[in-house]
Amino acid sequence: MSTALIAGTGALPALLAAARPGMLICEMEGFAAAVPGAEPLRFRVERLVPFLDALVERGVTQVCFAGAMRRPRLEPELFDARTAALVPRLIGAMQAGDDATLRAVIELFEEWGLGVVGADDIAPDLVPGPGVLTGTPGPADAEDAARAAAIVAALGGVDVGQGAVVAQGLCLAVESLPGTDAMLDFAALHQALKPDPTGARGVFYKAPKPDQDRRIDLPAIGPQTVARAAAAGLAGIVWQAGGVLLLDRAATQAAAEAVGLFLWAREP
Repeated sequence: MSTALIAGTGALPALLAAARPGMLICEMEGFAAAVPGAEPLRFRVERLVPFLDALVERGVTQVCFAGAMRRPRLEPELFDARTAALVPRLIGAMQAGDDATLRAVIELFEEWGLGVVGADDIAPDLVPGPGVLTGTPGPADAEDAARAAAIVAALGGVDVGQGAVVAQGLCLAVESLPGTDAMLDFAALHQALKPDPTGARGVFYKAPKPDQDRRIDLPAIGPQTVARAAAAGLAGIVWQAGGVLLLDRAATQAAAEAVGLFLWAREP
């Protein structure tokens, strides 16, 4: 079975390429994938149908989406006729939110006979089971984690984000279109909002959206997440066990231990 990796930015594409050598690496123009040794097949959204045809012609039978991508600025003059015919369908999905957009993308690939698999199918070890990986969350941290989990579930229900920062029961920041890094940077600028300066420092919680198709856009954390959570003055990082990718587990744990943060894969 031949697999194509639709690779975005960040560390995940290289990890998956190492886990399954021989995948065809593909990248959308403007979102260069850092996959060592790869000569990627590049494509544009405006020529999506020719790209799908090219995958089939190369014998690809399944695809995996990995890495960060943002909605590109489209150039109408570059559309071919068959891709242009898909525009109303794609625009309608994009207006309905990120989840609807991703589901529409999956449906298109499946219509070309290309199965879509998740990053955790390629590298299941990237998804830790439940438990505390390092550090010791206390009762106040558990309460903040439960509060954050409820907030993320509510946000996900309206297709907004996959993360929240909660300290002493108060939500300091939520993830929206700018992403996780922007949310943690915002929380870092507003540490004074914590009611008790000597109380619980707060947690960053991450989880998939409730009805998310987990084959695409599964949330991820890594060493950079730890650095930003530490800069925000938080006590730890919590995520839904089985629903979040942990990039470079050894480096992430070492980074957390170095700054005194706990890492907790929490049962849903």
